[in-house]
Amino acid sequence: MKRVRSTRAQRVRSTFPALSALSALSACGTSQKAARVILPAGASFSAVTDSLKAHGVITHPSSFKLLARIRGVDRSVHAGVYEFPMGTAPWKVLTMLARGEKAALRFTVPEGLTIPEVASLAGEKLGIPPDSFVAAARDSGAARAQLGMRVPSFEGFLRPETYLLPADIKAPELVRVMAEGFRAEWAPAWDARLDSLKMSRLALVTLASIVEGEARADEERETIAGVYHNRLRIGMPLQADPTVQYAIILKRGKRKPRLFLKDYQITSPYNTYLNRGLPPAPVNSPGRRSIEAALYPADVRFLYFVAGADGRHVFSRTYNEHLRAIRKIRRDSGAARP
Repeated sequence: MKRVRSTRAQRVRSTFPALSALSALSACGTSQKAARVILPAGASFSAVTDSLKAHGVITHPSSFKLLARIRGVDRSVHAGVYEFPMGTAPWKVLTMLARGEKAALRFTVPEGLTIPEVASLAGEKLGIPPDSFVAAARDSGAARAQLGMRVPSFEGFLRPETYLLPADIKAPELVRVMAEGFRAEWAPAWDARLDSLKMSRLALVTLASIVEGEARADEERETIAGVYHNRLRIGMPLQADPTVQYAIILKRGKRKPRLFLKDYQITSPYNTYLNRGLPPAPVNSPGRRSIEAALYPADVRFLYFVAGADGRHVFSRTYNEHLRAIRKIRRDSGAARP
């Protein structure tokens, strides 16, 4: 068997002297640019070769086809999106095709985005139709099966993270990967903490999503969570603006840059100005810091807070203190205007 492989290798080298020279030249002169090539399922190897030639990946189609036949690659090409650095040797190109070494894209999802907002980002960065992502992320059956909870959708459970994804990834697979990211990040110790808080995982993530929507200064997350835990404990309405924004998103498809008095009257189970307790489900996908803040809130007596011009909050124990804080912020804001 060893003699057979050696003889075959010699035959390849003798048949393709020009190809060997081309490979050597490619190894010496690689560039930073890359050609992205889409190979559809069912394409013939001739079509694959033509596409590679058109994108400048190969320069000698006939020699490339013959080398592919000798290696058996002409019958084992994986469909998908590939990225070939300019100057990649033909042998390496065939190896990538045979192994299915497809192009990967970096996809970063910030904390606090809703399903429609992630869909818009996926459309921009990955070319996934936003409607298909929204449909996959709002598939309640798939969400319940993967998350093991009675949830209306994947809202709140699409982990904010930077992902390295196949360039041809589809919406259902992206949703599955992001939801699996949430499951993988969930620490076993958090379940024990839920028992002491007497909260379900769904309730905790819902509260964390409100904290995510409110917090601008990272160090305030635990205090904000403490305020909402206090309100829940005494049966006081949460009156959380992120829940109103989410009700508006569900109704109109996007959030408002600023809320007005009439917005707080929007009829929705998510509106915590009109409904006591937590909303039915999360209002965005919170990051780890907000989840930890909801799990381990600051031990404070505050019941109110208001945001200043810089996004930081002033916390108050009583309603009168809260009103004074609002007046001061308005005065300071007026004095700061030119």
